[in-house]
Amino acid sequence: MKKYLFAVLLAVGSLVANAAEMSVADRYKKSCYACHGFGANGAPKTGSAEDWAPRLEKGMDTLVKHAAEGFGTMPPKGLCFDCSNEDFKALIEFMAEAK
Repeated sequence: MKKYLFAVLLAVGSLVANAAEMSVADRYKKSCYACHGFGANGAPKTGSAEDWAPRLEKGMDTLVKHAAEGFGTMPPKGLCFDCSNEDFKALIEFMAEAK
């Protein structure tokens, strides 16, 4: 039983470590690209200064809140269920940067 418990704890720890080590670009591809990569459902398209400008005017705190709680057609957490507010901030900055 102890070996089983240790194996489960080791597996969970590994998953948490992998999530923490994921780059912003990897997290974007995993969680945001499906909508923001194409501007689907009214999502601001990644790299489009025109799409992001009115949103950025609302302030980062508001954008992070919308990402975490959901806004319009974006569900709470989008598709990033393990994202922290800091992760959302980094993702927003990544997507809003003109490409």
